Amino acid sequence: MAALTETSSIVIRDIDGGAEMRAVEELQQEVWGLPDLDIVPLTQLVAAKAAGGVLLGAFDHETLIGFAYGFVSYENGEMAHHSHMLAVKPAYRNFNLGHKLKLAQRERLLVQGITMMTWTFDPLQSLNAYFNFNKLGVVSDRYLINFYGDDAASFLLRNGTDRLWVTWLLTSRRVHERLDKTGFKLEFERVIPLVQLGIDDSPSRNNLPEGLSHEQALIEIPADINALERQSSELAFEWRDATRWAFNEAIAAGYLVVDFSRQSRGDQRFGIYLLSRGKRLGDFV
Repeated sequence: MAALTETSSIVIRDIDGGAEMRAVEELQQEVWGLPDLDIVPLTQLVAAKAAGGVLLGAFDHETLIGFAYGFVSYENGEMAHHSHMLAVKPAYRNFNLGHKLKLAQRERLLVQGITMMTWTFDPLQSLNAYFNFNKLGVVSDRYLINFYGDDAASFLLRNGTDRLWVTWLLTSRRVHERLDKTGFKLEFERVIPLVQLGIDDSPSRNNLPEGLSHEQALIEIPADINALERQSSELAFEWRDATRWAFNEAIAAGYLVVDFSRQSRGDQRFGIYLLSRGKRLGDFV
Protein backbone atom coordinates (compact mmCIF):
# COMPACT_ATOMS: atom_id res chain seq x y z
CA MET A 1 0.00 0.00 0.00
CA ALA A 2 3.00 2.31 0.11
CA ALA A 3 2.33 3.38 -3.47
CA LEU A 4 -1.03 4.81 -2.36
CA THR A 5 0.67 7.33 -0.07
CA GLU A 6 2.98 8.72 -2.74
CA THR A 7 1.92 11.07 -5.52
CA SER A 8 5.29 11.53 -7.22
CA SER A 9 4.78 8.34 -9.19
CA ILE A 10 1.40 9.48 -10.61
CA VAL A 11 1.39 11.16 -14.01
CA ILE A 12 -1.41 12.28 -16.33
CA ARG A 13 -0.85 11.78 -20.04
CA ASP A 14 -2.61 10.79 -23.24
CA ILE A 15 -3.72 7.19 -23.49
CA ASP A 16 -2.39 5.45 -26.56
CA GLY A 17 -2.20 1.93 -27.88
CA GLY A 18 -4.40 -1.11 -27.57
CA ALA A 19 -3.17 -2.30 -24.19
CA GLU A 20 -3.88 1.03 -22.49
CA MET A 21 -7.33 1.26 -24.10
CA ARG A 22 -8.12 -2.26 -22.90
CA ALA A 23 -7.24 -1.01 -19.43
CA VAL A 24 -9.85 1.74 -19.93
CA GLU A 25 -12.44 -0.93 -20.69
CA GLU A 26 -11.52 -2.81 -17.52
CA LEU A 27 -11.60 0.33 -15.38
CA GLN A 28 -15.13 1.13 -16.56
CA GLN A 29 -16.25 -2.26 -15.29
CA GLU A 30 -14.37 -1.94 -12.01
CA VAL A 31 -15.66 1.53 -11.12
CA TRP A 32 -19.24 1.37 -12.43
CA GLY A 33 -19.99 -2.35 -12.58
CA LEU A 34 -20.82 -2.16 -16.29
CA PRO A 35 -21.45 -5.35 -18.26
CA ASP A 36 -19.52 -5.95 -21.47
CA LEU A 37 -22.34 -4.63 -23.68
CA ASP A 38 -22.44 -1.25 -21.88
CA ILE A 39 -18.77 -0.27 -21.83
CA VAL A 40 -17.25 2.13 -24.35
CA PRO A 41 -15.08 -0.31 -26.33
CA LEU A 42 -11.57 0.05 -27.70
CA THR A 43 -12.83 0.56 -31.26
CA GLN A 44 -14.94 3.56 -30.23
CA LEU A 45 -12.05 5.03 -28.21
CA VAL A 46 -9.71 4.71 -31.19
CA ALA A 47 -12.16 6.36 -33.60
CA ALA A 48 -13.14 9.20 -31.24
CA LYS A 49 -9.54 10.03 -30.47
CA ALA A 50 -8.60 10.05 -34.16
CA ALA A 51 -11.52 12.45 -34.82
CA GLY A 52 -10.33 14.98 -32.25
CA GLY A 53 -11.60 13.47 -29.01
CA VAL A 54 -9.58 13.46 -25.81
CA LEU A 55 -8.58 10.33 -23.93
CA LEU A 56 -6.41 10.98 -20.89
CA GLY A 57 -5.12 8.61 -18.25
CA ALA A 58 -3.77 8.93 -14.74
CA PHE A 59 -1.00 6.37 -14.29
CA ASP A 60 0.75 5.13 -11.17
CA HIS A 61 3.94 3.95 -12.85
CA GLU A 62 2.47 1.76 -15.63
CA THR A 63 -0.91 1.08 -14.00
CA LEU A 64 -3.96 3.00 -15.21
CA ILE A 65 -5.72 4.36 -12.11
CA GLY A 66 -8.06 6.88 -13.73
CA PHE A 67 -9.15 8.28 -17.07
CA ALA A 68 -11.15 11.03 -18.75
CA TYR A 69 -12.81 10.52 -22.12
CA GLY A 70 -14.69 12.96 -24.32
CA PHE A 71 -15.44 13.76 -27.94
CA VAL A 72 -16.09 16.71 -30.22
CA SER A 73 -19.65 18.05 -30.14
CA TYR A 74 -21.73 20.89 -31.57
CA GLU A 75 -23.73 22.88 -29.05
CA ASN A 76 -25.49 26.24 -29.08
CA GLY A 77 -24.21 26.92 -32.58
CA GLU A 78 -20.54 26.32 -31.90
CA MET A 79 -17.98 23.57 -31.66
CA ALA A 80 -17.66 22.12 -28.17
CA HIS A 81 -16.44 19.02 -26.37
CA HIS A 82 -18.61 16.55 -24.47
CA SER A 83 -16.83 14.85 -21.59
CA HIS A 84 -18.56 11.49 -21.48
CA MET A 85 -16.63 9.62 -18.78
CA LEU A 86 -14.29 10.28 -15.87
CA ALA A 87 -13.33 7.52 -13.46
CA VAL A 88 -10.75 6.98 -10.72
CA LYS A 89 -9.96 3.74 -8.91
CA PRO A 90 -11.50 3.82 -5.40
CA ALA A 91 -8.12 3.46 -3.67
CA TYR A 92 -6.85 6.65 -5.36
CA ARG A 93 -9.80 8.98 -4.74
CA ASN A 94 -7.98 11.09 -2.13
CA PHE A 95 -5.39 12.35 -4.61
CA ASN A 96 -7.54 14.99 -6.35
CA LEU A 97 -7.18 13.09 -9.62
CA GLY A 98 -10.63 13.99 -10.90
CA HIS A 99 -9.71 17.67 -10.70
CA LYS A 100 -6.33 17.09 -12.32
CA LEU A 101 -7.87 15.09 -15.16
CA LYS A 102 -10.45 17.82 -15.81
CA LEU A 103 -7.74 20.50 -15.92
CA ALA A 104 -5.67 18.39 -18.32
CA GLN A 105 -8.77 17.95 -20.49
CA ARG A 106 -9.26 21.72 -20.47
CA GLU A 107 -5.66 22.30 -21.57
CA ARG A 108 -6.06 19.93 -24.54
CA LEU A 109 -9.24 21.68 -25.66
CA LEU A 110 -7.77 25.17 -25.47
CA VAL A 111 -4.98 24.01 -27.79
CA GLN A 112 -7.72 22.85 -30.20
CA GLY A 113 -9.42 26.23 -29.98
CA ILE A 114 -12.45 24.82 -28.11
CA THR A 115 -13.72 26.90 -25.20
CA MET A 116 -16.84 24.98 -24.14
CA MET A 117 -17.03 21.59 -22.43
CA THR A 118 -20.21 19.84 -21.32
CA TRP A 119 -21.01 16.71 -19.34
CA THR A 120 -23.77 15.21 -17.23
CA PHE A 121 -23.97 14.13 -13.61
CA ASP A 122 -26.55 12.89 -11.12
CA PRO A 123 -27.84 15.98 -9.25
CA LEU A 124 -28.43 13.93 -6.10
CA GLN A 125 -24.69 13.26 -5.77
CA SER A 126 -23.57 16.10 -3.51
CA LEU A 127 -19.81 15.49 -3.83
CA ASN A 128 -20.05 15.73 -7.61
CA ALA A 129 -22.28 18.80 -7.37
CA TYR A 130 -19.77 20.58 -5.11
CA PHE A 131 -16.88 19.64 -7.41
CA ASN A 132 -18.66 20.74 -10.59
CA PHE A 133 -20.20 24.02 -9.45
CA ASN A 134 -17.98 25.19 -6.62
CA LYS A 135 -14.52 24.10 -7.79
CA LEU A 136 -14.90 24.22 -11.58
CA GLY A 137 -17.60 26.84 -12.08
CA VAL A 138 -20.06 25.04 -14.36
CA VAL A 139 -23.63 26.22 -14.97
CA SER A 140 -26.67 24.24 -16.07
CA ASP A 141 -29.86 24.98 -17.99
CA ARG A 142 -31.03 21.40 -18.62
CA TYR A 143 -32.46 18.63 -16.46
CA LEU A 144 -32.74 15.29 -18.28
CA ILE A 145 -35.14 12.61 -17.03
CA ASN A 146 -33.71 9.07 -17.20
CA PHE A 147 -31.07 10.20 -19.67
CA TYR A 148 -29.57 6.68 -19.96
CA GLY A 149 -32.93 4.91 -19.71
CA ASP A 150 -34.64 3.40 -16.69
CA ASP A 151 -33.03 -0.03 -16.97
CA ALA A 152 -29.33 0.93 -16.93
CA ALA A 153 -27.20 -2.00 -15.86
CA SER A 154 -24.70 -0.37 -13.48
CA PHE A 155 -25.17 -0.99 -9.76
CA LEU A 156 -24.79 2.80 -9.35
CA LEU A 157 -28.00 3.51 -11.29
CA ARG A 158 -30.65 1.85 -9.14
CA ASN A 159 -32.44 5.15 -8.56
CA GLY A 160 -32.89 6.13 -12.20
CA THR A 161 -30.56 8.03 -14.50
CA ASP A 162 -31.76 11.63 -14.20
CA ARG A 163 -28.96 14.06 -15.03
CA LEU A 164 -28.06 17.72 -15.04
CA TRP A 165 -26.39 18.75 -18.28
CA VAL A 166 -23.65 21.18 -17.23
CA THR A 167 -21.63 23.63 -19.31
CA TRP A 168 -18.05 24.60 -18.49
CA LEU A 169 -17.06 27.83 -20.24
CA LEU A 170 -13.32 27.26 -20.19
CA THR A 171 -12.05 30.81 -20.66
CA SER A 172 -14.73 32.70 -18.73
CA ARG A 173 -13.97 35.00 -15.82
CA ARG A 174 -16.15 32.83 -13.61
CA VAL A 175 -14.10 29.71 -14.37
CA HIS A 176 -10.80 31.53 -13.88
CA GLU A 177 -11.99 32.76 -10.48
CA ARG A 178 -13.05 29.29 -9.39
CA LEU A 179 -9.82 27.68 -10.56
CA ASP A 180 -7.74 30.45 -8.94
CA LYS A 181 -10.01 30.48 -5.85
CA THR A 182 -10.31 34.26 -6.05
CA GLY A 183 -13.26 36.63 -5.98
CA PHE A 184 -15.78 33.92 -5.08
CA LYS A 185 -18.37 34.33 -2.35
CA LEU A 186 -21.61 32.41 -2.46
CA GLU A 187 -24.57 34.42 -1.18
CA PHE A 188 -28.13 33.23 -0.71
CA GLU A 189 -31.26 35.30 -0.49
CA ARG A 190 -33.80 34.46 2.21
CA VAL A 191 -35.78 32.13 -0.01
CA ILE A 192 -37.92 29.13 0.95
CA PRO A 193 -36.34 26.11 -0.83
CA LEU A 194 -38.49 24.32 -3.37
CA VAL A 195 -37.40 21.07 -1.73
CA GLN A 196 -36.12 20.91 1.83
CA LEU A 197 -34.50 18.22 3.98
CA GLY A 198 -36.96 17.11 6.67
CA ILE A 199 -36.01 16.12 10.21
CA ASP A 200 -36.55 12.47 9.21
CA ASP A 201 -34.30 12.92 6.12
CA SER A 202 -37.31 12.89 3.79
CA PRO A 203 -37.85 15.56 1.12
CA SER A 204 -40.40 18.25 1.90
CA ARG A 205 -41.91 20.11 -1.07
CA ASN A 206 -42.69 23.73 -0.39
CA ASN A 207 -45.05 26.13 -2.12
CA LEU A 208 -44.05 26.43 -5.77
CA PRO A 209 -45.22 30.04 -6.42
CA GLU A 210 -43.46 31.18 -3.24
CA GLY A 211 -40.26 29.31 -4.12
CA LEU A 212 -40.19 30.86 -7.60
CA SER A 213 -41.14 34.41 -6.58
CA HIS A 214 -37.56 35.69 -6.15
CA GLU A 215 -34.51 36.15 -8.32
CA GLN A 216 -32.99 33.12 -6.62
CA ALA A 217 -34.43 29.67 -5.99
CA LEU A 218 -33.04 26.91 -3.78
CA ILE A 219 -33.15 23.11 -3.86
CA GLU A 220 -31.80 21.03 -0.98
CA ILE A 221 -30.49 17.46 -1.28
CA PRO A 222 -29.14 14.93 1.25
CA ALA A 223 -25.44 15.09 2.07
CA ASP A 224 -25.04 11.41 1.11
CA ILE A 225 -27.74 9.96 -1.11
CA ASN A 226 -25.80 6.69 -1.40
CA ALA A 227 -25.91 6.05 2.35
CA LEU A 228 -29.59 7.02 2.42
CA GLU A 229 -30.33 4.64 -0.45
CA ARG A 230 -28.67 1.78 1.43
CA GLN A 231 -31.04 2.48 4.32
CA SER A 232 -34.17 2.89 2.21
CA SER A 233 -34.51 2.67 -1.56
CA GLU A 234 -38.04 4.08 -1.22
CA LEU A 235 -36.77 7.21 0.50
CA ALA A 236 -34.07 7.63 -2.14
CA PHE A 237 -36.74 7.48 -4.84
CA GLU A 238 -38.77 10.11 -2.99
CA TRP A 239 -35.75 12.39 -3.28
CA ARG A 240 -35.46 11.63 -6.99
CA ASP A 241 -39.11 12.41 -7.56
CA ALA A 242 -39.09 15.62 -5.50
CA THR A 243 -35.90 17.05 -6.98
CA ARG A 244 -36.98 16.10 -10.50
CA TRP A 245 -40.12 18.18 -9.92
CA ALA A 246 -38.17 21.11 -8.47
CA PHE A 247 -35.48 21.32 -11.15
CA ASN A 248 -37.94 20.97 -14.01
CA GLU A 249 -40.32 23.60 -12.62
CA ALA A 250 -37.50 26.07 -11.93
CA ILE A 251 -35.78 25.65 -15.29
CA ALA A 252 -39.12 25.95 -17.10
CA ALA A 253 -39.66 29.22 -15.19
CA GLY A 254 -36.40 30.65 -16.52
CA TYR A 255 -33.89 29.76 -13.81
CA LEU A 256 -30.33 28.50 -14.35
CA VAL A 257 -28.53 26.25 -11.88
CA VAL A 258 -25.48 28.33 -10.96
CA ASP A 259 -23.99 27.12 -7.66
CA PHE A 260 -23.92 24.54 -4.90
CA SER A 261 -23.04 24.74 -1.24
CA ARG A 262 -22.68 22.32 1.67
CA GLN A 263 -24.65 23.37 4.74
CA SER A 264 -25.75 22.12 8.15
CA ARG A 265 -28.87 22.60 10.25
CA GLY A 266 -28.49 21.31 13.78
CA ASP A 267 -26.85 17.91 13.43
CA GLN A 268 -28.08 17.46 9.84
CA ARG A 269 -25.77 17.99 6.90
CA PHE A 270 -27.15 18.68 3.44
CA GLY A 271 -26.35 20.23 0.09
CA ILE A 272 -28.15 23.17 -1.45
CA TYR A 273 -28.38 24.26 -5.09
CA LEU A 274 -28.62 27.94 -5.98
CA LEU A 275 -30.62 28.82 -9.08
CA SER A 276 -30.78 32.27 -10.63
CA ARG A 277 -33.52 33.76 -12.82
CA GLY A 278 -33.01 36.07 -15.77
CA LYS A 279 -29.61 34.77 -16.86
CA ARG A 280 -28.48 32.83 -19.91
CA LEU A 281 -25.42 30.71 -20.49
CA GLY A 282 -23.92 33.55 -22.53
CA ASP A 283 -23.98 35.80 -19.47
CA PHE A 284 -21.21 33.66 -17.94
CA VAL A 285 -18.74 33.94 -20.83
